[in-house]
Amino acid sequence: MREELKASGWYDKVWQAFTVLLPVKSVGVMGDSRSYENTIALRSVDSRDGMTADWSHLPYELIRKISSRIVSEVKGINRVVYDVSSKPPATIEWE
Repeated sequence: MREELKASGWYDKVWQAFTVLLPVKSVGVMGDSRSYENTIALRSVDSRDGMTADWSHLPYELIRKISSRIVSEVKGINRVVYDVSSKPPATIEWE
């Protein structure tokens, strides 16, 4: 995610961005067969002080490129989701 944010010029436009490996298996298709692999969540937020935050409105094409790279390059991942939760009610970090 960091590499693609830097390459696209978005790295310095967001306040914080990271990925989260979720403890959730997902059904997918890899090649000609079904796969049961893990899910990655992308989290990118904009904030001034960390007390409140809104999800970053990254371009869809950038999210697609990040997702495609993760699924293609990270063994054991077949699904990528984008967290669009604001703080509050959610927090920035995942626990």
